[in-house]
Amino acid sequence: MKLSKLFNNYHGIVDPDIKGIATNTKDLNPGELFLCIKGATIDRHDFIKEAVDKGAVAIVASKEVETTVPVIYVDDVNKRQDEIISHFYDYPQNKIKIIGITGTDGKTSTSTIIQTLLGDNICGYIGTNGIACKGYYAESPNTTPAKNELLKQFSIFIEKGIKYVALETSSEAFYYHRLDGLRFSCAAISNLTSEHLNTHKTLTNYIDCKKHLFINNDGPSILNKDDAHFMEFYEVSKNVLTYGKDKDNTLVIASYTIFPHKTEITYLYNNQSYEITSPLTGDFNVYNLAESILVCLSLGYKMEDIIKKIPLLKVSGRMEYIDCGQDFIVIVDYAHTPNGVKTLFNFVNKIKHHNIYTVSGQAGGRDAIKRKFVGENIARNSTYAYWTLEDPRNEKVSDIAKDMSENIKDLNNYEVIEDREEAIRQAILKAQTNDIVLILGKGSETSNVINGIDVPYPGDIECAKKAILEKLKND
Repeated sequence: MKLSKLFNNYHGIVDPDIKGIATNTKDLNPGELFLCIKGATIDRHDFIKEAVDKGAVAIVASKEVETTVPVIYVDDVNKRQDEIISHFYDYPQNKIKIIGITGTDGKTSTSTIIQTLLGDNICGYIGTNGIACKGYYAESPNTTPAKNELLKQFSIFIEKGIKYVALETSSEAFYYHRLDGLRFSCAAISNLTSEHLNTHKTLTNYIDCKKHLFINNDGPSILNKDDAHFMEFYEVSKNVLTYGKDKDNTLVIASYTIFPHKTEITYLYNNQSYEITSPLTGDFNVYNLAESILVCLSLGYKMEDIIKKIPLLKVSGRMEYIDCGQDFIVIVDYAHTPNGVKTLFNFVNKIKHHNIYTVSGQAGGRDAIKRKFVGENIARNSTYAYWTLEDPRNEKVSDIAKDMSENIKDLNNYEVIEDREEAIRQAILKAQTNDIVLILGKGSETSNVINGIDVPYPGDIECAKKAILEKLKND
């Protein structure tokens, strides 16, 4: 698109082709337009030279600047960015049905389940595990990407014939206005517990950010009636459908039995009973699946057709069993919040086992208050635990580990091994027949954020496989 087409008031001699839009020089590609937005601590006007050096062909600014490329001046770049980005991508948000998924825990699992049940040939996914539809994958810099990245990906999905997108919507995405102007065709929530208080300061503020999903929703609202905060979301929602154990729910969780590698569930819907065998395990996945089924039903799909897709379910890095022929259980899971870790151990403790060895850390630059609760839950439920590196950002792993150990001064069943791959290796080498090794916090992620840099990392799954094969070779 020519710059003059994007901005009708531009009549410069040089009229470059705009190949894309960037708000961060780290993401900028040659031929793109650079928007000088302002954040809480960073003003992108200060990065114009870097943007031009990297190939930006035009700048949008809200104050006088000197540069060698055309500049479009607007009163407030932040307020104009939605309009500019939407115009460039031809308003793709109006051509695709956006399914917004939120919750403290379960966003990735639920979004992935929804994509599988609908089919990745018609439903895209955007969230922690990346950006994907059939035959296409891209990395996602955040759980919920910035607006320009979102609309770019929506546009790509539309070109590929995608009708829906299952979008993880984090509270921080609403807080930082990444989702301003979007309208949702369906909204769903898994659960809510205290989280991200480093950003939101109070639980009330955190909840208020989550509510925006339902306030901006034009379709059905899918709510967990068993969650303690159900009423707070019910009060701001339209066209409410509920799931839970009580018989007055739209979709009733009638009963379920959990096995190590499957869950047998009975759901009730429209006074009819449905017996389901899910390859996903854990109480939480019974709820995640109920939420996902209800989303699909609300979009007009039939229960019989939805059930046929359930055997295909798999969520990378979520309750993922690593099986290389060993006689002990190894599970990789993204659990990193107090509630997520508690829920995981509720499941794991139901499995017949001898010892539990757990590898975990906590992210730096995030809510430090929760660290002691996560550490305590792990240590008191594990035979032995290893505190390790997990996106420390600008903090020291040793300081994070100290925070994790605050509530367990009466215990000595843990140690710090900063090298995450080595911590995983030690836990697996220690495991014997019928033991369980839990590797928590990163799921399928393949990098660690250290001092502001994404440092490549093989990933917990690959590290676990490598250690298991080493152990099997030496045993």
